[in-house]
Amino acid sequence: MSVSRRNFLKTAGNSLIFSSVISSMPFSLMTTNHAFSMLKTIKPPALYAGATIGLISPAGAIYETLPYQLATESLEAMGLKVKHSPFLKARYGHLAGTDEERASEINQFFADEQVGAIIAIRGGSGCARILDKLDYALIRKNPKIIVGYSDITALLLSIYAKTGLTTFHAPMGSSSWNSFSYQYFRKLLFDKEASLLQNPDKKGDSLIQTEDRIQTIRGGKAKGVLVGGNLSVLTSIIGSDYLPDWKGKILFLEEVNEEPYRVDRMFSQLKLAGILRQLSGVIIGKCTNCKPSGGYGTLTLEEIYHDFLSPLQIPAFHGSMIGHIASQFTMPVGIEAEMDADKGTIQLLTAAVE
Repeated sequence: MSVSRRNFLKTAGNSLIFSSVISSMPFSLMTTNHAFSMLKTIKPPALYAGATIGLISPAGAIYETLPYQLATESLEAMGLKVKHSPFLKARYGHLAGTDEERASEINQFFADEQVGAIIAIRGGSGCARILDKLDYALIRKNPKIIVGYSDITALLLSIYAKTGLTTFHAPMGSSSWNSFSYQYFRKLLFDKEASLLQNPDKKGDSLIQTEDRIQTIRGGKAKGVLVGGNLSVLTSIIGSDYLPDWKGKILFLEEVNEEPYRVDRMFSQLKLAGILRQLSGVIIGKCTNCKPSGGYGTLTLEEIYHDFLSPLQIPAFHGSMIGHIASQFTMPVGIEAEMDADKGTIQLLTAAVE
């Protein structure tokens, strides 16, 4: 047998072995962030009057009855039916049930043909504990809207990374559903609009706007797929297989109750992990109650943003209506958009639902 023929057969054999290994791999192993570029983006079906919402509690426990009532009534006021998770009121320490219970309610609702969308009642902590217990193959076969923010960031990013399904950083069941928040929620998830997300004009009787102002870090426009959420939750799962690739993405961030030195530490982590240098743009929402507790001095949040983002030479701004605030955007994770850092706007380039 010639050398060239032996090499050909060896190469072909290796290819067959590789193909066999890939085909026999569990779905969860195939869809790591290394294979993410192979996944096609999936848009979930839109909401409609009479659709059933599955209400889940995948993070912290709730100790009072009122939040359950408010969440149910708010969703019903949108013309939706509400189905409570069987573990909605479960409790395990500070968590809303065991890891198995909190993961199973998500898996069950994705499998439930009567449920058209899933919304978390609150955040807190604990979502990262259940990422390895979600059935990503099931989720990919049954695409649905899933909504939340804060600690729910871990679920939104992992589901998008593992399945390609668009998820939504948006008000939760027990949020204050004012007209601003509901307007964007309805435009994106009911009306299938490729909306322009723009801060409200709150000038009122003043000569200039002093509240909810946009502050430009570096001007310009950028296009990219929106990915992001809560800063501390996102950075806590860096190094895992539950984050998407970052090349060309527009990263949006928000935070609450973190002192500036901790925000600085988390931005350092984004930089050292190689995430920042891959982005096409950065949008920072609100950092609510992120004030120093005292001491000899501190960097300001503005200084931190400029230190890490200005050297990137990409458009960036802060002050967007994203975060632990009463009035907030519905931000799709996985949809292409164009940001304008001078105007502080986010224009979706396609509808986020079908």
